[in-house]
Amino acid sequence: MARPSESVVYGSQASPKDLPSVDRLLRQPAVAALVDTHGHTLVAAEVRAMLDALRARAVAGELTQAEVEPGALAARLAGRVEARLAPRMRAVLNLTGTVLHTNLGRALLADEALQHLMAMMSGPNNLEYDLASGGRGDRDRVVEELLCTLTGAEAATVVNNNAGAVLLTIAALARGREVVVSRGELVEIGGAFRMPDVMASAGAQMVEVGTTNRTHPHDYERAINERTALVMKVHTSNYAVQGFTASVSEAELAEICRARGVPLATDLGSGALVNMEDYGLPHEPTPQEMLKAGCDVVTFSGDKLLGGPQAGLIVGTREAVGRIRKFPMKRALRMSKLPLAALEATLRLYLRPERLTRDLPTLRLLTRPVQEIEALAGALQAEVAAAVAPHYAVEVVALMGQIGSGSLPVERLPSAGLAIAPLQRQGIGRALDRLAEALRGLPVPVIGRIADDRLLLDLRCLENPDLFVRQLPALREVLA
Repeated sequence: MARPSESVVYGSQASPKDLPSVDRLLRQPAVAALVDTHGHTLVAAEVRAMLDALRARAVAGELTQAEVEPGALAARLAGRVEARLAPRMRAVLNLTGTVLHTNLGRALLADEALQHLMAMMSGPNNLEYDLASGGRGDRDRVVEELLCTLTGAEAATVVNNNAGAVLLTIAALARGREVVVSRGELVEIGGAFRMPDVMASAGAQMVEVGTTNRTHPHDYERAINERTALVMKVHTSNYAVQGFTASVSEAELAEICRARGVPLATDLGSGALVNMEDYGLPHEPTPQEMLKAGCDVVTFSGDKLLGGPQAGLIVGTREAVGRIRKFPMKRALRMSKLPLAALEATLRLYLRPERLTRDLPTLRLLTRPVQEIEALAGALQAEVAAAVAPHYAVEVVALMGQIGSGSLPVERLPSAGLAIAPLQRQGIGRALDRLAEALRGLPVPVIGRIADDRLLLDLRCLENPDLFVRQLPALREVLA
């Protein structure tokens, strides 16, 4: 009787010598066609990598004769070239229920922003050229007037993200000196961005006042001295402390700072430019409110509630923003032409606030009527059920989503969607993982969430249901 290692039919196993040389494989008609399409450099590199991998399998006795046939090698190579050229960043359908999802790119750009972006990127532009004088310009001027108009600030500047805005503000205004901040506002956000670490990186000495849950005016008054360069307020948008709490408002703190000649900066993080309550959403402090309260500098994000590209926006007094703009670190953090063009177009939308729920995707999705989402879920239920049958059942359910994973994560949004549950109670976890993997493997990956032994597809952010429906046959085939 043959041993297990001898069970392979004689002649079916390939050896390293059965593999062609790189040059010989490149001369095959099908491979030559790949070279004509993609160039010699890429195809030759993939040929070498493929032959090295196959040679290792041959040495291990794992390669078959069928795999070294010319047609099989050409097909394998074509797949490798296609995979190498496939983009790593891909569009997905966000059915998680979180509108501003940190891991899924946060805010969607408005059509106007996309059009302006394409126009500015497809040819030269006046990024740092003054068309009136014919001399060198300042890229901040692209958006400064808009930001001042919308917020009421005396001056404004922008950097690549809000973490950079906070870092630059502290470094420019307080490097080598003390910054007073409430202990209850020493936040940490995604990516281990911690306020104490930012202070240290900016070269400032942090002075904590108050306690985790309560900070009073006299805490600030006692801490401010001749070494104090800045008082910092941090809006805790990504968590909430409840119960026996106390904090000092920006208006009250601004009076304390003015009396002692110390500037006040506040980091809003999320950065809403409109009163969210006007749209039936939870209140979020705006830069306008903070400036009116007396803050000298306000920093906030561009790709969260504002609904634009990733950016760190800095608005405030002419004196404070001027110092920030002139600080050497500013150049290292400046925005490139691509996000700057998108930011300008997004800010222009706010000049027509009556149209925001139509023109700005973030606000449009946040204010989408629940009845509309429920109707969409009902319309999709039968087709989704047919795609996942006979292993899963689908029902329309009421859901509670989120405004953002890092922006207002504790605020809930009434929504609706589809709940897909395995019909077999045994192995529920594996069945749900298989379904989630199949959805992620679609041409346009579908991202939902698993909760309560069901895979939930929140439809608030699904504005193109036809794209979702067109992929259901592929899902059915994978799950069959």
